Amino acid sequence: MTKAELKEFLDEKVNLYNNPNFIETDPIQIPHQFSIKEDIEIAGFLTATIAWGNRKMIITNAKRMVDLMGNSPYDFVINHKGYHLDAFETFVHRTFNSDDFKMFILGLKNLYANHDGLEKVFAKHQQPNSMQTAIAEFKKVFFEVPHLQRTTKHVSDPLQGSSAKRINMFLRWMVREDNKGVDFGIWKTISPAALSCPLDVHSGNVARKLELINRKQNDGKALAELDTNLRILDANDPVKYDFALFGLGVFEGF
Repeated sequence: MTKAELKEFLDEKVNLYNNPNFIETDPIQIPHQFSIKEDIEIAGFLTATIAWGNRKMIITNAKRMVDLMGNSPYDFVINHKGYHLDAFETFVHRTFNSDDFKMFILGLKNLYANHDGLEKVFAKHQQPNSMQTAIAEFKKVFFEVPHLQRTTKHVSDPLQGSSAKRINMFLRWMVREDNKGVDFGIWKTISPAALSCPLDVHSGNVARKLELINRKQNDGKALAELDTNLRILDANDPVKYDFALFGLGVFEGF
């Protein structure tokens, strides 16, 4: 396909999948349970953190996370007492366990109490066409509080070669305003033009078939390739093509 044909093809797929029906089977349904900005972003961040593996399991365990916070994520993060975290003891999602969950609550409390919240921390180091440095700097701030070394693996660092799929997905949710009822667009201090596609097995395989990526691994270098090519198709909203790549891979077996 020519670039024009590829853009037309992918734009059609974006229109097909970027609609409220997408929410029914996607982890984004968890933050959609809330209306307060801080509740949305905390529920979204925690959901994105465990978004690997079986999608039904992701959704089930993300629901359990917000249930354990009394379905008031921001209030729980800010006002919880130490003994409230005892209820987390049986929580586990793959390698993300109760100790990790407890630390994430403490990290989030520090962000809101001392750094003006998630949006402010991510926005501080954004670049015109990249959030990769911002993600790396976010990780530093998030782990200011005492933590187990094992927990750091649950926040990716793009400057160490990671594609940071889950954080890029979370940023898409918060920043991109699609007017279709899927992405929230509640973070106004970050431009959608700076976002990167959440690169996973499905989107990576489709991107290679469409010659948007040549690199075999789904790592930071592959993401840089994908970023460059998607920005040619739409410099202002490149991450909208996540809907097309993911939909083609998961729903169409492309």
